[in-house]
Amino acid sequence: MQSTNSIPENILKIQKKLCTFEKGSRNYKKYSKILQKHIKKNNMKKRVNSNIKTIEAIAKISSQKN
Repeated sequence: MQSTNSIPENILKIQKKLCTFEKGSRNYKKYSKILQKHIKKNNMKKRVNSNIKTIEAIAKISSQKN
């Protein structure tokens, strides 16, 4: 069971792998780009879920008023 603020396993795995490379090397650059994509995807997923919850809360409040 994950808490809401935990870092996903795939991101941790990429970060651990990134630590093994020399900074500026070809593999370091490659894994940096991969990590950026995963972080961006994770952040977008969180934002979408947050927006959905907000919309549901607003709908619930407006339905209770009527």
